Amino acid sequence: MIDTHSHIYLPEFDGDRHETVARAQAAGVSHIVLPNVDLTTVEPMYELHAAYPDYTSMAMGLHPTEVNNDYRQALDKIARKLDEHRFVAIGEIGIDMYWDQTYRTEQQDAFAQQIGWALSRNLPIIIHCRNGLDEVLEVFDRFEQLPCGVFHSFGGTADDVKRIRRYGDFYFGINGVATFKRSQVPAILPEIGIDRILLETDSPYLAPVPHRGHRNESAYIPLIAECIAMHIGLTAQQVSDITDANARRLFGI
Repeated sequence: MIDTHSHIYLPEFDGDRHETVARAQAAGVSHIVLPNVDLTTVEPMYELHAAYPDYTSMAMGLHPTEVNNDYRQALDKIARKLDEHRFVAIGEIGIDMYWDQTYRTEQQDAFAQQIGWALSRNLPIIIHCRNGLDEVLEVFDRFEQLPCGVFHSFGGTADDVKRIRRYGDFYFGINGVATFKRSQVPAILPEIGIDRILLETDSPYLAPVPHRGHRNESAYIPLIAECIAMHIGLTAQQVSDITDANARRLFGI
């Protein structure tokens, strides 16, 4: 099983980071993709990848909630990082209108610039979209072609899936939200289809049941695979095999 979105380089894991990796390995997680957040997280991410170069892959980008008045300078610095290592994606990038709508225009501009990076480097994009699908699609409209990519932590509707697919054959990251009691995610899994689902945790956030409310970690990926399997009539092993193939196809890992 591949965890396609995990931030286990963050301070929440400072006390047991290597033990966290060991638990993931023991749980059957074969690889972890580490998307960047901002300039402060670059070095911790590098350090974790250096410790596990064959077990982890990195993505580079500026998270939309970190876009503010000096986002252009931040983007310039992050752009220079793209030549420091091999990255499997540009991310995580996108639009977040949940916490603060002050920088709507700036978020869209930052998103567009980073899509340009992906196109120029032939890399996929990892899209953070929270209460911002209209804004994401407005940015997509600026491009004649788009990179492939994944809508990380997807929690939209079947209609949202259809709207997204007018722009490209995107993947959709499914995490612990699917296990929540009132989650609408299981209902949209058939619309997405197993051939476009990726497993992810978004650690340390969004821990699946029965760990909801506690720190999330990559070792919980089997719980997400089991939940998906139950709702689409496959075995957990089938879900693991197919989503792993999806991840390898998208990220080249």
